[in-house]
Amino acid sequence: MVWGWLRSGLRREASGDRKPVAGGSSLARRILRPVTCRLASLRARYDAAVTTDENRRHWANADLLSADAANSPLVRRILRSRSRYEVANNSYARGIVLTLANDCVGTGPRLQLLTEDAELNRLIETEFMRWAETVGLPAKLRAMRMSRAESGEVFALLTVNPAIDSPVKLDLRLLEADQVATPDVDRRFPSPIDGIVFDGYGNPVEYHVLKAHPGDVLMRCPLDYDRVPASAVIHYFRADRPGQHRGIPEITPALPLFAQLRRYTLAVIAAAETAADFAAVLFTDAPANGEAEQVEPMDLVDLERRMATVLPGGWKLGQITAEQPATTYGEFKKEILNEIARCLNMPFNVAAGNSSGYNYASGRLDHQTYYKSIRVDQVQLATVVLDRILRAWLEEAILISGYLPVSVRALAFRELQHQWFWDGHEHVDPAKEASAQATRLANHTTTIANEYARQGRDWEVEIRQRAKEVALMEELGLTLATASPQPVQEKDER
Repeated sequence: MVWGWLRSGLRREASGDRKPVAGGSSLARRILRPVTCRLASLRARYDAAVTTDENRRHWANADLLSADAANSPLVRRILRSRSRYEVANNSYARGIVLTLANDCVGTGPRLQLLTEDAELNRLIETEFMRWAETVGLPAKLRAMRMSRAESGEVFALLTVNPAIDSPVKLDLRLLEADQVATPDVDRRFPSPIDGIVFDGYGNPVEYHVLKAHPGDVLMRCPLDYDRVPASAVIHYFRADRPGQHRGIPEITPALPLFAQLRRYTLAVIAAAETAADFAAVLFTDAPANGEAEQVEPMDLVDLERRMATVLPGGWKLGQITAEQPATTYGEFKKEILNEIARCLNMPFNVAAGNSSGYNYASGRLDHQTYYKSIRVDQVQLATVVLDRILRAWLEEAILISGYLPVSVRALAFRELQHQWFWDGHEHVDPAKEASAQATRLANHTTTIANEYARQGRDWEVEIRQRAKEVALMEELGLTLATASPQPVQEKDER
Protein backbone atom coordinates (compact mmCIF):
# COMPACT_ATOMS: atom_id res chain seq x y z
CA MET A 1 0.00 0.00 0.00
CA VAL A 2 2.89 2.35 0.70
CA TRP A 3 4.26 1.83 -2.81
CA GLY A 4 0.77 2.35 -4.23
CA TRP A 5 0.36 5.92 -3.02
CA LEU A 6 4.01 6.66 -3.78
CA ARG A 7 3.51 5.63 -7.40
CA SER A 8 0.29 7.60 -7.50
CA GLY A 9 2.08 10.72 -6.31
CA LEU A 10 4.90 10.14 -8.76
CA ARG A 11 2.47 9.88 -11.67
CA ARG A 12 0.85 13.15 -10.70
CA GLU A 13 4.28 14.80 -10.46
CA ALA A 14 5.14 13.59 -13.94
CA SER A 15 1.82 14.82 -15.39
CA GLY A 16 2.24 18.29 -13.86
CA ASP A 17 -0.81 17.96 -11.64
CA ARG A 18 0.00 19.92 -8.46
CA LYS A 19 -3.24 19.08 -6.67
CA PRO A 20 -2.91 17.43 -3.28
CA VAL A 21 -3.22 13.68 -3.34
CA ALA A 22 -5.05 11.89 -0.60
CA GLY A 23 -2.74 9.74 1.39
CA GLY A 24 0.25 12.10 1.34
CA SER A 25 1.25 13.14 -2.18
CA SER A 26 3.22 16.07 -0.72
CA LEU A 27 5.15 13.58 1.41
CA ALA A 28 5.87 11.54 -1.68
CA ARG A 29 7.21 14.64 -3.42
CA ARG A 30 9.43 15.48 -0.46
CA ILE A 31 10.77 11.91 -0.44
CA LEU A 32 11.26 11.46 -4.16
CA ARG A 33 12.58 14.92 -5.09
CA PRO A 34 16.01 14.59 -3.37
CA VAL A 35 16.39 11.03 -4.62
CA THR A 36 15.66 12.12 -8.19
CA CYS A 37 18.19 14.94 -8.01
CA ARG A 38 20.85 12.66 -6.57
CA LEU A 39 20.37 10.08 -9.32
CA ALA A 40 20.60 12.76 -11.96
CA SER A 41 23.93 13.95 -10.57
CA LEU A 42 25.57 10.48 -10.66
CA ARG A 43 26.94 10.05 -14.16
CA ALA A 44 29.99 7.86 -13.44
CA ARG A 45 30.67 4.92 -15.80
CA TYR A 46 33.35 2.41 -16.80
CA ASP A 47 35.29 2.95 -19.99
CA ALA A 48 35.28 -0.80 -20.58
CA ALA A 49 31.45 -0.78 -20.55
CA VAL A 50 31.21 1.79 -23.35
CA THR A 51 30.70 0.45 -26.87
CA THR A 52 32.27 2.59 -29.57
CA ASP A 53 32.93 2.20 -33.26
CA GLU A 54 36.52 1.28 -32.47
CA ASN A 55 35.83 -1.55 -29.98
CA ARG A 56 32.55 -2.82 -31.42
CA ARG A 57 34.20 -5.56 -33.48
CA HIS A 58 36.54 -6.52 -30.64
CA TRP A 59 33.64 -7.26 -28.26
CA ALA A 60 31.35 -8.71 -30.94
CA ASN A 61 31.63 -12.25 -29.55
CA ALA A 62 31.09 -11.30 -25.89
CA ASP A 63 27.97 -12.94 -24.42
CA LEU A 64 26.19 -13.64 -21.14
CA LEU A 65 25.74 -17.38 -21.64
CA SER A 66 25.93 -19.75 -18.70
CA ALA A 67 28.94 -22.00 -18.29
CA ASP A 68 27.17 -25.03 -19.76
CA ALA A 69 25.60 -23.02 -22.59
CA ALA A 70 28.95 -21.45 -23.51
CA ASN A 71 30.54 -24.91 -23.47
CA SER A 72 27.89 -26.50 -25.64
CA PRO A 73 28.58 -29.86 -27.31
CA LEU A 74 29.29 -28.20 -30.65
CA VAL A 75 31.71 -25.66 -29.15
CA ARG A 76 33.56 -28.32 -27.17
CA ARG A 77 33.81 -30.56 -30.22
CA ILE A 78 35.36 -27.78 -32.32
CA LEU A 79 37.82 -26.82 -29.58
CA ARG A 80 38.86 -30.44 -29.05
CA SER A 81 39.48 -31.06 -32.74
CA ARG A 82 41.56 -27.91 -33.17
CA SER A 83 43.50 -28.49 -29.97
CA ARG A 84 44.32 -32.08 -30.93
CA TYR A 85 45.41 -30.92 -34.37
CA GLU A 86 47.87 -28.42 -32.90
CA VAL A 87 49.27 -30.91 -30.38
CA ALA A 88 49.69 -33.48 -33.14
CA ASN A 89 51.37 -31.12 -35.62
CA ASN A 90 53.03 -28.39 -33.57
CA SER A 91 56.26 -29.36 -31.88
CA TYR A 92 55.94 -26.69 -29.21
CA ALA A 93 52.36 -27.69 -28.38
CA ARG A 94 53.35 -31.34 -28.11
CA GLY A 95 56.33 -30.54 -25.90
CA ILE A 96 54.33 -28.25 -23.61
CA VAL A 97 51.61 -30.85 -23.02
CA LEU A 98 54.14 -33.65 -22.47
CA THR A 99 56.20 -31.55 -20.06
CA LEU A 100 53.09 -30.63 -18.09
CA ALA A 101 52.08 -34.28 -17.69
CA ASN A 102 55.61 -35.41 -16.81
CA ASP A 103 56.08 -32.68 -14.20
CA CYS A 104 52.66 -33.28 -12.67
CA VAL A 105 52.58 -37.09 -12.56
CA GLY A 106 56.21 -38.03 -13.07
CA THR A 107 56.90 -41.70 -12.40
CA GLY A 108 53.65 -41.95 -10.51
CA PRO A 109 52.27 -41.32 -7.01
CA ARG A 110 53.24 -43.41 -4.01
CA LEU A 111 50.85 -44.26 -1.20
CA GLN A 112 51.66 -43.85 2.49
CA LEU A 113 49.18 -44.92 5.17
CA LEU A 114 49.20 -43.11 8.49
CA THR A 115 47.43 -45.58 10.80
CA GLU A 116 48.91 -46.77 14.10
CA ASP A 117 49.55 -50.28 12.75
CA ALA A 118 52.90 -50.09 10.97
CA GLU A 119 52.69 -53.65 9.60
CA LEU A 120 49.23 -53.03 8.19
CA ASN A 121 50.43 -49.83 6.58
CA ARG A 122 53.38 -51.56 4.94
CA LEU A 123 51.22 -54.44 3.67
CA ILE A 124 48.55 -52.25 2.06
CA GLU A 125 51.12 -49.87 0.59
CA THR A 126 53.07 -52.73 -0.97
CA GLU A 127 50.05 -54.52 -2.42
CA PHE A 128 48.48 -51.36 -3.80
CA MET A 129 51.69 -50.30 -5.51
CA ARG A 130 52.06 -53.77 -7.04
CA TRP A 131 48.54 -53.53 -8.41
CA ALA A 132 49.22 -49.98 -9.69
CA GLU A 133 52.30 -51.21 -11.53
CA THR A 134 50.34 -54.10 -13.02
CA VAL A 135 47.57 -51.92 -14.47
CA GLY A 136 50.00 -49.18 -15.59
CA LEU A 137 48.50 -46.52 -13.32
CA PRO A 138 51.30 -43.91 -13.79
CA ALA A 139 50.98 -44.05 -17.59
CA LYS A 140 47.20 -43.71 -17.37
CA LEU A 141 47.51 -40.74 -15.02
CA ARG A 142 49.89 -39.04 -17.45
CA ALA A 143 47.41 -39.67 -20.27
CA MET A 144 44.64 -38.16 -18.14
CA ARG A 145 46.70 -35.04 -17.46
CA MET A 146 47.52 -34.68 -21.15
CA SER A 147 43.86 -35.11 -22.07
CA ARG A 148 42.85 -32.37 -19.64
CA ALA A 149 45.25 -29.96 -21.32
CA GLU A 150 44.46 -31.12 -24.85
CA SER A 151 40.74 -32.01 -24.69
CA GLY A 152 39.62 -30.30 -21.49
CA GLU A 153 38.47 -33.44 -19.70
CA VAL A 154 38.78 -37.19 -19.50
CA PHE A 155 36.65 -39.98 -18.05
CA ALA A 156 37.83 -43.17 -16.36
CA LEU A 157 35.67 -46.25 -15.79
CA LEU A 158 36.31 -48.46 -12.78
CA THR A 159 35.91 -51.89 -14.34
CA VAL A 160 36.81 -55.53 -13.74
CA ASN A 161 39.56 -57.03 -15.88
CA PRO A 162 40.08 -60.77 -15.38
CA ALA A 163 43.35 -60.65 -17.34
CA ILE A 164 45.12 -58.55 -14.70
CA ASP A 165 47.97 -60.40 -13.01
CA SER A 166 46.88 -59.42 -9.51
CA PRO A 167 44.47 -60.77 -6.89
CA VAL A 168 42.47 -57.54 -7.26
CA LYS A 169 40.98 -57.46 -10.76
CA LEU A 170 40.10 -53.76 -10.67
CA ASP A 171 41.12 -51.84 -13.76
CA LEU A 172 40.94 -48.28 -15.03
CA ARG A 173 39.55 -47.78 -18.54
CA LEU A 174 40.09 -44.31 -19.98
CA LEU A 175 37.49 -42.66 -22.22
CA GLU A 176 37.84 -39.55 -24.33
CA ALA A 177 35.35 -36.74 -23.82
CA ASP A 178 33.74 -37.49 -27.22
CA GLN A 179 32.46 -40.85 -25.98
CA VAL A 180 30.44 -39.42 -23.07
CA ALA A 181 27.40 -37.84 -24.68
CA THR A 182 23.63 -38.08 -24.83
CA PRO A 183 22.58 -38.53 -28.46
CA ASP A 184 18.87 -38.49 -27.59
CA VAL A 185 17.96 -36.07 -24.81
CA ASP A 186 15.35 -37.55 -22.48
CA ARG A 187 13.18 -34.85 -20.92
CA ARG A 188 12.28 -37.17 -18.05
CA PHE A 189 15.60 -36.43 -16.37
CA PRO A 190 15.57 -33.38 -14.09
CA SER A 191 18.74 -31.67 -15.35
CA PRO A 192 20.49 -33.46 -18.22
CA ILE A 193 23.85 -32.09 -19.32
CA ASP A 194 25.45 -33.63 -22.39
CA GLY A 195 26.35 -37.13 -21.22
CA ILE A 196 25.74 -36.55 -17.49
CA VAL A 197 22.53 -36.82 -15.46
CA PHE A 198 22.29 -34.91 -12.17
CA ASP A 199 19.88 -35.18 -9.28
CA GLY A 200 18.08 -32.27 -7.68
CA TYR A 201 21.13 -31.42 -5.56
CA GLY A 202 23.55 -31.22 -8.48
CA ASN A 203 25.19 -34.59 -7.85
CA PRO A 204 25.96 -36.78 -10.88
CA VAL A 205 23.73 -39.85 -10.95
CA GLU A 206 24.76 -41.57 -14.16
CA TYR A 207 26.86 -41.10 -17.26
CA HIS A 208 25.90 -41.89 -20.84
CA VAL A 209 28.79 -43.70 -22.49
CA LEU A 210 28.58 -44.35 -26.22
CA LYS A 211 29.34 -47.96 -27.12
CA ALA A 212 31.83 -46.75 -29.70
CA HIS A 213 33.83 -43.58 -30.24
CA PRO A 214 31.89 -41.18 -32.53
CA GLY A 215 35.03 -40.76 -34.61
CA ASP A 216 35.37 -44.49 -35.22
CA VAL A 217 34.88 -45.27 -38.91
CA LEU A 218 33.29 -48.61 -37.97
CA MET A 219 30.67 -47.04 -35.69
CA ARG A 220 27.32 -48.35 -36.93
CA CYS A 221 24.81 -47.30 -34.27
CA PRO A 222 25.65 -43.77 -33.06
CA LEU A 223 22.58 -43.68 -30.79
CA ASP A 224 23.55 -46.73 -28.74
CA TYR A 225 24.96 -45.94 -25.32
CA ASP A 226 25.25 -47.44 -21.86
CA ARG A 227 23.98 -45.88 -18.66
CA VAL A 228 26.87 -46.14 -16.22
CA PRO A 229 26.29 -45.28 -12.54
CA ALA A 230 28.29 -42.35 -11.20
CA SER A 231 29.97 -44.57 -8.62
CA ALA A 232 31.89 -46.29 -11.43
CA VAL A 233 32.99 -43.14 -13.31
CA ILE A 234 35.76 -40.66 -12.56
CA HIS A 235 35.38 -37.31 -14.32
CA TYR A 236 38.64 -35.35 -14.34
CA PHE A 237 38.46 -31.74 -15.52
CA ARG A 238 38.96 -28.18 -14.27
CA ALA A 239 35.90 -26.05 -13.59
CA ASP A 240 36.72 -22.43 -14.39
CA ARG A 241 33.19 -21.09 -13.80
CA PRO A 242 30.47 -21.82 -11.22
CA GLY A 243 27.98 -24.31 -12.60
CA GLN A 244 30.39 -25.72 -15.20
CA HIS A 245 29.94 -29.46 -15.73
CA ARG A 246 32.10 -30.15 -18.81
CA GLY A 247 35.64 -29.04 -19.53
CA ILE A 248 37.30 -27.28 -22.45
CA PRO A 249 40.98 -27.61 -23.48
CA GLU A 250 43.35 -25.74 -21.22
CA ILE A 251 45.28 -24.48 -24.25
CA THR A 252 42.13 -22.90 -25.75
CA PRO A 253 43.39 -19.28 -25.34
CA ALA A 254 46.65 -20.27 -27.06
CA LEU A 255 45.14 -21.93 -30.14
CA PRO A 256 45.19 -18.74 -32.29
CA LEU A 257 48.75 -18.09 -31.12
CA PHE A 258 49.91 -21.54 -32.20
CA ALA A 259 48.44 -20.86 -35.65
CA GLN A 260 50.19 -17.48 -35.83
CA LEU A 261 53.49 -19.03 -34.83
CA ARG A 262 53.31 -21.66 -37.54
CA ARG A 263 52.14 -19.20 -40.22
CA TYR A 264 54.94 -16.78 -39.45
CA THR A 265 57.55 -19.54 -39.48
CA LEU A 266 56.29 -20.85 -42.82
CA ALA A 267 56.20 -17.32 -44.27
CA VAL A 268 59.82 -16.70 -43.22
CA ILE A 269 60.92 -19.99 -44.74
CA ALA A 270 59.00 -19.29 -47.97
CA ALA A 271 60.55 -15.83 -48.29
CA ALA A 272 64.06 -17.21 -47.72
CA GLU A 273 63.51 -19.99 -50.24
CA THR A 274 62.16 -17.54 -52.83
CA ALA A 275 65.22 -15.35 -52.47
CA ALA A 276 67.52 -18.37 -52.74
CA ASP A 277 65.79 -19.69 -55.87
CA PHE A 278 67.04 -16.75 -57.96
CA ALA A 279 70.67 -17.48 -58.84
CA ALA A 280 71.16 -14.08 -60.52
CA VAL A 281 69.22 -11.18 -61.99
CA LEU A 282 70.00 -8.69 -64.76
CA PHE A 283 69.44 -5.01 -64.00
CA THR A 284 70.37 -1.70 -65.62
CA ASP A 285 70.73 1.86 -64.43
CA ALA A 286 69.69 3.25 -67.80
CA PRO A 287 66.23 4.83 -68.09
CA ALA A 288 63.47 3.19 -70.09
CA ASN A 289 64.14 3.24 -73.84
CA GLY A 290 67.70 4.35 -73.03
CA GLU A 291 71.06 3.16 -74.35
CA ALA A 292 70.80 -0.36 -72.93
CA GLU A 293 70.11 -3.14 -75.40
CA GLN A 294 66.61 -4.60 -75.51
CA VAL A 295 66.08 -7.88 -73.62
CA GLU A 296 62.98 -9.93 -72.99
CA PRO A 297 61.48 -9.17 -69.54
CA MET A 298 61.33 -12.12 -67.12
CA ASP A 299 63.30 -14.27 -69.58
CA LEU A 300 65.05 -17.30 -68.03
CA VAL A 301 68.65 -18.29 -68.80
CA ASP A 302 70.18 -21.61 -67.77
CA LEU A 303 73.63 -21.16 -66.26
CA GLU A 304 76.40 -23.72 -66.42
CA ARG A 305 79.07 -24.29 -63.83
CA ARG A 306 82.51 -22.66 -64.29
CA MET A 307 81.26 -20.66 -67.29
CA ALA A 308 82.21 -17.17 -68.51
CA THR A 309 79.58 -15.18 -70.40
CA VAL A 310 78.94 -11.75 -71.93
CA LEU A 311 76.02 -9.64 -70.75
CA PRO A 312 73.91 -7.44 -73.05
CA GLY A 313 75.15 -3.89 -73.39
CA GLY A 314 74.17 -1.64 -70.48
CA TRP A 315 73.13 -4.50 -68.21
CA LYS A 316 74.67 -5.74 -64.92
CA LEU A 317 74.54 -9.08 -63.09
CA GLY A 318 73.31 -9.15 -59.48
CA GLN A 319 71.56 -11.30 -56.87
CA ILE A 320 68.50 -10.89 -54.67
CA THR A 321 69.48 -10.04 -51.11
CA ALA A 322 68.17 -12.68 -48.69
CA GLU A 323 66.59 -10.68 -45.85
CA GLN A 324 64.97 -13.62 -44.06
CA PRO A 325 64.86 -14.44 -41.28
CA ALA A 326 64.53 -10.89 -40.01
CA THR A 327 66.35 -9.77 -36.89
CA THR A 328 63.04 -9.75 -34.99
CA TYR A 329 62.21 -13.35 -35.91
CA GLY A 330 63.65 -14.88 -32.73
CA GLU A 331 62.15 -12.18 -30.51
CA PHE A 332 58.71 -12.70 -32.07
CA LYS A 333 58.81 -16.44 -31.44
CA LYS A 334 59.92 -15.85 -27.86
CA GLU A 335 57.05 -13.46 -27.13
CA ILE A 336 54.49 -15.77 -28.76
CA LEU A 337 55.73 -18.77 -26.77
CA ASN A 338 55.74 -16.74 -23.58
CA GLU A 339 52.10 -15.80 -24.15
CA ILE A 340 51.17 -19.37 -25.06
CA ALA A 341 52.71 -20.80 -21.90
CA ARG A 342 51.08 -18.20 -19.65
CA CYS A 343 47.65 -19.86 -19.76
CA LEU A 344 49.28 -22.98 -18.26
CA ASN A 345 51.32 -21.10 -15.61
CA MET A 346 54.44 -22.41 -17.34
CA PRO A 347 57.59 -20.26 -17.60
CA PHE A 348 59.09 -19.54 -20.98
CA ASN A 349 62.25 -21.58 -20.49
CA VAL A 350 60.19 -24.69 -19.66
CA ALA A 351 57.86 -24.19 -22.63
CA ALA A 352 60.69 -23.49 -25.04
CA GLY A 353 63.16 -25.94 -23.52
CA ASN A 354 65.75 -23.17 -23.57
CA SER A 355 67.23 -21.40 -20.53
CA SER A 356 70.11 -19.65 -22.31
CA GLY A 357 68.74 -16.21 -21.45
CA TYR A 358 68.20 -17.00 -17.76
CA ASN A 359 70.42 -16.60 -14.76
CA TYR A 360 70.13 -18.59 -11.55
CA ALA A 361 67.88 -16.14 -9.68
CA SER A 362 65.43 -15.49 -12.50
CA GLY A 363 65.19 -19.20 -13.27
CA ARG A 364 64.21 -20.06 -9.69
CA LEU A 365 61.77 -17.14 -9.48
CA ASP A 366 59.94 -18.15 -12.66
CA HIS A 367 59.69 -21.75 -11.50
CA GLN A 368 57.97 -20.86 -8.22
CA THR A 369 54.64 -20.06 -9.89
CA TYR A 370 54.93 -23.12 -12.09
CA TYR A 371 55.67 -25.51 -9.22
CA LYS A 372 52.80 -24.06 -7.21
CA SER A 373 50.48 -24.77 -10.12
CA ILE A 374 51.86 -28.31 -10.31
CA ARG A 375 51.13 -28.85 -6.61
CA VAL A 376 47.56 -27.68 -7.13
CA ASP A 377 47.14 -30.16 -9.98
CA GLN A 378 48.60 -32.95 -7.87
CA VAL A 379 46.15 -32.25 -5.04
CA GLN A 380 43.24 -32.38 -7.49
CA LEU A 381 44.55 -35.63 -8.96
CA ALA A 382 44.82 -37.12 -5.48
CA THR A 383 41.34 -35.99 -4.43
CA VAL A 384 39.38 -36.63 -7.61
CA VAL A 385 41.20 -39.65 -9.04
CA LEU A 386 43.53 -41.43 -6.64
CA ASP A 387 41.27 -41.45 -3.58
CA ARG A 388 38.45 -42.90 -5.69
CA ILE A 389 40.79 -45.58 -7.03
CA LEU A 390 42.12 -46.45 -3.57
CA ARG A 391 38.59 -46.75 -2.17
CA ALA A 392 37.53 -49.06 -5.02
CA TRP A 393 40.70 -51.11 -4.61
CA LEU A 394 40.12 -51.59 -0.87
CA GLU A 395 36.49 -52.57 -1.44
CA GLU A 396 37.64 -55.30 -3.79
CA ALA A 397 40.66 -56.34 -1.71
CA ILE A 398 38.75 -56.93 1.53
CA LEU A 399 36.46 -59.38 -0.27
CA ILE A 400 39.40 -61.66 -1.13
CA SER A 401 39.84 -64.29 1.55
CA GLY A 402 43.22 -64.10 3.30
CA TYR A 403 44.49 -61.21 1.18
CA LEU A 404 44.26 -58.43 3.81
CA PRO A 405 43.97 -58.67 7.60
CA VAL A 406 40.48 -58.92 9.02
CA SER A 407 41.04 -55.67 10.93
CA VAL A 408 40.89 -53.74 7.67
CA ARG A 409 37.23 -54.64 7.21
CA ALA A 410 36.30 -52.82 10.40
CA LEU A 411 37.97 -49.60 9.23
CA ALA A 412 36.00 -47.06 7.25
CA PHE A 413 37.77 -45.37 4.39
CA ARG A 414 37.72 -42.01 6.17
CA GLU A 415 39.51 -43.63 9.11
CA LEU A 416 42.27 -44.91 6.84
CA GLN A 417 44.39 -41.79 6.91
CA HIS A 418 46.85 -41.60 4.07
CA GLN A 419 48.83 -39.28 1.84
CA TRP A 420 50.30 -39.40 -1.65
CA PHE A 421 53.95 -38.78 -2.52
CA TRP A 422 54.97 -37.38 -5.89
CA ASP A 423 58.34 -37.02 -7.57
CA GLY A 424 60.36 -34.16 -6.15
CA HIS A 425 61.73 -31.37 -8.28
CA GLU A 426 65.49 -31.33 -8.66
CA HIS A 427 67.24 -28.27 -7.32
CA VAL A 428 69.35 -26.18 -9.66
CA ASP A 429 72.19 -25.94 -7.11
CA PRO A 430 72.37 -29.10 -4.91
CA ALA A 431 75.06 -27.59 -2.66
CA LYS A 432 72.89 -24.63 -1.72
CA GLU A 433 69.88 -26.86 -1.17
CA ALA A 434 71.86 -29.23 1.10
CA SER A 435 73.12 -26.30 3.16
CA ALA A 436 69.61 -24.87 3.52
CA GLN A 437 68.27 -28.29 4.46
CA ALA A 438 70.90 -28.73 7.19
CA THR A 439 70.08 -25.27 8.55
CA ARG A 440 66.35 -26.00 8.68
CA LEU A 441 66.92 -29.28 10.50
CA ALA A 442 69.37 -27.67 12.93
CA ASN A 443 67.01 -24.89 14.01
CA HIS A 444 63.99 -27.25 14.09
CA THR A 445 61.97 -25.39 11.44
CA THR A 446 61.39 -28.60 9.49
CA THR A 447 61.26 -32.36 9.95
CA ILE A 448 62.91 -35.29 8.26
CA ALA A 449 59.50 -36.33 6.95
CA ASN A 450 58.98 -32.94 5.29
CA GLU A 451 62.45 -32.93 3.75
CA TYR A 452 61.93 -36.38 2.27
CA ALA A 453 58.47 -35.36 1.10
CA ARG A 454 60.03 -32.49 -0.88
CA GLN A 455 61.90 -35.17 -2.83
CA GLY A 456 58.79 -37.33 -3.21
CA ARG A 457 60.12 -40.09 -0.96
CA ASP A 458 58.73 -41.89 2.09
CA TRP A 459 60.83 -40.97 5.13
CA GLU A 460 60.20 -44.27 6.92
CA VAL A 461 61.35 -46.33 3.95
CA GLU A 462 64.43 -44.17 3.45
CA ILE A 463 65.48 -44.23 7.11
CA ARG A 464 65.04 -48.00 7.35
CA GLN A 465 67.14 -48.41 4.21
CA ARG A 466 69.79 -46.07 5.61
CA ALA A 467 69.88 -48.04 8.86
CA LYS A 468 70.52 -51.24 6.91
CA GLU A 469 73.36 -49.58 5.02
CA VAL A 470 74.99 -48.21 8.18
CA ALA A 471 74.72 -51.60 9.93
CA LEU A 472 76.30 -53.38 6.96
CA MET A 473 79.13 -50.85 6.71
CA GLU A 474 79.91 -51.27 10.40
CA GLU A 475 79.86 -55.04 9.99
CA LEU A 476 82.34 -54.83 7.12
CA GLY A 477 84.56 -52.38 8.99
CA LEU A 478 84.00 -49.53 6.59
CA THR A 479 84.38 -45.98 7.89
CA LEU A 480 81.29 -43.86 7.66
CA ALA A 481 82.32 -40.27 6.98
CA THR A 482 79.89 -37.69 8.30
CA ALA A 483 80.44 -34.12 7.27
CA SER A 484 78.12 -31.18 7.78
CA PRO A 485 77.57 -29.09 4.67
CA GLN A 486 79.42 -25.81 4.79
CA PRO A 487 77.45 -22.62 4.19
CA VAL A 488 77.69 -21.60 0.58
CA GLN A 489 78.77 -18.06 -0.08
CA GLU A 490 76.09 -16.22 -1.97
CA LYS A 491 77.29 -14.59 -5.14
CA ASP A 492 75.82 -11.77 -7.07
CA GLU A 493 73.29 -13.51 -9.35
CA ARG A 494 72.51 -10.51 -11.47
